Amino acid sequence: MSSISVVTMNGSAVKDIELNESIFGITPNTTVMHQMVVLYLANQRQGTQSALTRAEVSGGGKKPWRQKGTGRARQGSTRSPQWTHGGIVFAPKPRSYGFNVNKKVRRLAMKSALSSKCASNEIVVVDSIKSDEYKTKTMVEMLKAIGCEKKALIVLPEVDEKVIRSASNIPGVKTCQVNELNVYDILNADKLVIAEEAVAKIEEVYA
Repeated sequence: MSSISVVTMNGSAVKDIELNESIFGITPNTTVMHQMVVLYLANQRQGTQSALTRAEVSGGGKKPWRQKGTGRARQGSTRSPQWTHGGIVFAPKPRSYGFNVNKKVRRLAMKSALSSKCASNEIVVVDSIKSDEYKTKTMVEMLKAIGCEKKALIVLPEVDEKVIRSASNIPGVKTCQVNELNVYDILNADKLVIAEEAVAKIEEVYA
């Protein structure tokens, strides 16, 4: 097992804890991580694009001219795709861009992402992340003290409205609970700030 220092919100080290090697110490699998990032981004797409086919465009019920003898190409409707105001060929319709990924692949991707951050020394474990009031300054000072002044993902063991609201105004900082943790957010953050209690929950879920 690899050990990591636990710090307070003021940045001072208090103790060392052992991280589960099967979660934070595996060789990262870039293929499955990429797959989960693509899935995450695909799920963010609204998929609401829509256009009308020739069957859905109003009008065009009458044949514009007789079939033969005019010298022009035969036409059956003024709403055919080649006409102005006509329908769209293979018109896009509302759809979901999501796809299925096996549970084993999801778990491997999560472990790979956590191991990747651990290997890069981009994980900071804080003994307790709390705020007595809704104050952005509290979170700013904590992040500065622990050396996380760029993009950071704060992982909480459970919902804490004061911490979530206090961090919501800080550019590049995102908060989530253990049950909301995903590969995209982990890889997108420069630093992973995890509450000590959240580390235990992660190990309980993925061990």
